[in-house]
Amino acid sequence: MTTDRRDFIKKSAMAAAGTYLGTMGLSARSYGNILGANDRIRVGVVGFSDRHKDAHIPSFMNLYKELNFDLIAVSDIWKKRREEGKAYWEKKIGHAVQACVNNDELYRIKDLDAVFISTADFQHATHTIEAVKAGCDTYSEKPLAETMEDNRAVLKAVKESRQIVQIGSQRRSGANYHAANDYIRSGKFGPIVMVDLTWNVNQPGRWRRPSLVPQLREADTDWKRFLINRPQVPFDPRKYLEFRLFWPYSSGLPGQWMCHQIDTVHWFTGLPHPRSVAANGGIYLWKDGRQNADTLTAVFDYGPLDDPKTGFQVMFTARQTNSAGDVKEIYYSNGGTLNLDTNKITPAGGLTERYAKDMDMKPFLLPETSLKEVANVSTDANTGGDPMTQAHVRNWMECVRSRKQPHAPIEAGYHHAIAVIMANAAYRTGEKVTFDEKTQEVMAGGKPFKPFDYV
Repeated sequence: MTTDRRDFIKKSAMAAAGTYLGTMGLSARSYGNILGANDRIRVGVVGFSDRHKDAHIPSFMNLYKELNFDLIAVSDIWKKRREEGKAYWEKKIGHAVQACVNNDELYRIKDLDAVFISTADFQHATHTIEAVKAGCDTYSEKPLAETMEDNRAVLKAVKESRQIVQIGSQRRSGANYHAANDYIRSGKFGPIVMVDLTWNVNQPGRWRRPSLVPQLREADTDWKRFLINRPQVPFDPRKYLEFRLFWPYSSGLPGQWMCHQIDTVHWFTGLPHPRSVAANGGIYLWKDGRQNADTLTAVFDYGPLDDPKTGFQVMFTARQTNSAGDVKEIYYSNGGTLNLDTNKITPAGGLTERYAKDMDMKPFLLPETSLKEVANVSTDANTGGDPMTQAHVRNWMECVRSRKQPHAPIEAGYHHAIAVIMANAAYRTGEKVTFDEKTQEVMAGGKPFKPFDYV
């Protein structure tokens, strides 16, 4: 989007909202109908992935008319997905959509304003940099980055731009998570003493694409462009399509699942990253050629960077071999628990009168209540991905218009990426990993972690 056109859209939106919405009581939908073609936000797609198809598209389709957005182009370096994306979107949107062989072609489109980015994990940072340098706002899927070099580069590029970047950490648009954040920050919960993060499935086919892998031919894609800044290796359709199983194209469990949950720790506490991490795990059951663990435990130390004697522990456990325990996020204080699976606050484990009396202390037991009662909000956003994702996409679309910062700005992605990289470094080196604030480097064994040494 050009500066003049972007300023026009912002000013016209503000003027219309003030003049018409304020004085005539028009709804947002009615206001959307007033906006003309010159005020329409034109969106492209970078990577026609399952995530885009299953989550971005339904959310966008529920919102685009009200907010006066349009989808005009799909960029994918694989011919099959590029053609599928064009056909799928044309059926949904009801008009022609341009298919682009790569992002260079995409960003040559006049008046392209914004993009959805849902490519391979290791590509998110580079594709976000490309987009903001082309003057486009982005909805960039997580994890933001898998190396600190990429992480620093994307933070710098976004901060130097005028673009709106929403990281796909959709918990930040969940009503229950907002209620939890408000409750913890109010002080009523007490200091956090422990956080349990769990993500267990029993899915041997998770991240596998056995029927799709034989369909990918090197002649139908751009392998060199796919690799970007990763080590140059011979064409491998499994690494292309099943990238979540292979390092350095993904860290697997930390980058896919932990980054969602650890982000809430940063949000609720204001702490940017762990002080240290230790990890253990392995490929214990699914011997299918993967390089990323099917079972992992990472233990984090969090707290003020200038006061190592205070803080709390976070434990992330994940496995793809047994689903008992499911997905959980439980926060503990000395007075009880806050469970983001049930959205309940309970006195379970709190300091009882018996043991407080022994130490001449007052008991501390949280009241039995729910986040809904505490904050008077709906807490159904944690029952599935769609409500939160739609709320997150809406927030992004509204911020593209208002130019306000979204719920999950670039800093949120930068910080969750630090935790992901630290966990991955701890797992691969076997070292207790720390973070150097001055150099912004992940440190393992007293020196910067060199990610490609562990390929």
